Amino acid sequence: MNQAEAAKAYSMTGFATVRADLDETLSFTLTLKSVNHRFLDLQLRLPQSLDGVEAEVRRRLKAGVQRGHVEFSVQLERQGKSGVSFNDEQIALYIAAFREAAARHGLRCEPDLNDVLRLPGMMSGQQQASAEDAAALEAAVLAEIDSAIARFNMSRAAEGAALAAELRASMGRIDSLAAEVGELREGARATEFERLKARMAELIGGAAAGDDRLLAEAALIADKSDVEEELVRLRTHAAGSAGLLERGGPVGKRLDFLLQELNREANTLLSKTGGAGSQNGLRITELGIEMKVEIERAREQVQNLE
Repeated sequence: MNQAEAAKAYSMTGFATVRADLDETLSFTLTLKSVNHRFLDLQLRLPQSLDGVEAEVRRRLKAGVQRGHVEFSVQLERQGKSGVSFNDEQIALYIAAFREAAARHGLRCEPDLNDVLRLPGMMSGQQQASAEDAAALEAAVLAEIDSAIARFNMSRAAEGAALAAELRASMGRIDSLAAEVGELREGARATEFERLKARMAELIGGAAAGDDRLLAEAALIADKSDVEEELVRLRTHAAGSAGLLERGGPVGKRLDFLLQELNREANTLLSKTGGAGSQNGLRITELGIEMKVEIERAREQVQNLE
């Protein structure tokens, strides 16, 4: 994968097919398709005549695809006569052995030709290809596989671009939500301080409460409810995720990790602000829930990225 290709974000879902003619009697079709997988899982379906190129096919696929369950198949198509042939020598030997066994046991029966022809080696669908023909087929398949991989990656890149656009939009929304929480935070803190002051006055029966005591209690509450660090991390992880998408390449696993971190910070934010009863506090809770919904939506999308 060259530098330009590495800058793209690829989906793990793709499909491509390439058809080519070897000569007037033989053509073949290469098919590539893939779905999501944690790692690179290659499944090859090759005719027996192409066993010799399996290692090279795997090498090229690994060079062009980083992750996903990838199925690669080659289908041969022959034109003209089917070329059915019989192994007369094997058929004659079997019939002779059958009759000898029947005579030994005093049985009067003849072998069923349908059953005989079903036995392995009694007939073939085509004449045995020459070594030159087999080599020509191998060379033709290898000549077309790079084209199949290129088309396959084009389909994955198209879907990957759409996924990346959606994910960048999600990161932008998370950043905006965190910014709004930051704007509301100071107002929510002031409201909590006033609520604490009123509550303490109620508890001490109207006696004057010392400012030092109030300040100490307010500081404790402020420390427990301060979400500045969570907001910084939320915005940093959102920006980092957007940066990964811009750089492209195999970013799925790293994005999944960052989204786990985003979800952790959103949970902490909600746990710290859940008890706030002011208008600002309620709005912060709403924003935290919106963040979690956006993060979960993004995590579903990331599962499709390479």
